[in-house]
Amino acid sequence: MTVDKPHAPACDRNREPILAVLRALYADRRSVLEIGSGTGQHAVHFAAALPHLRWQTSDLKAQLPGICLWLANRMLPNTPPPICLDVDSLWPERRFDAVYTANTLHILSWAQVQALFEHLPAVLDAGGLFTVYGPFRYDGAHTSDSNAAFDAALRAADPLRGVRDFEAVAALAREAGLELLEDRAMPAHNRCITWRRVAAA
Repeated sequence: MTVDKPHAPACDRNREPILAVLRALYADRRSVLEIGSGTGQHAVHFAAALPHLRWQTSDLKAQLPGICLWLANRMLPNTPPPICLDVDSLWPERRFDAVYTANTLHILSWAQVQALFEHLPAVLDAGGLFTVYGPFRYDGAHTSDSNAAFDAALRAADPLRGVRDFEAVAALAREAGLELLEDRAMPAHNRCITWRRVAAA
């Protein structure tokens, strides 16, 4: 029996705008850890377009078979097998010069977002970049009505989820020894935010 690869339509819509950002920011990077790779669609698209990068996928154990299907379908030389990563407890024991995550901070609980930033210094090289894609609130306000509705739906399904306040996330970044490098507006009222690790935390 043939098993279909998991597919997220949003990945098809946002992959080119994100790639344009990564192509510039990651031109001198060599090894990227993607946290919460989901279906694996971003990984194969970015790794194919940026062959100088070793793109390490990761997610919870239940997601890994779907990621493997995408990696096996493309058979790219710069996409090693996915690894299990749980922001609460299970992290790789090696460093990367970039870490990327998309549409995860609003799915994680706030405690898990805090755990993510607490663990970042252990996996991110000095001078390494941390890039986050997704919706944010600024000064406590949503950037669009659609983001407000999305936030309400997230919280109705799980009160621990929700669109995060940029200022609160930025404070976690500072505590982890990161400085803001770029905060770029993206299509569909999303942001692509990148920090650089400048100090040990």
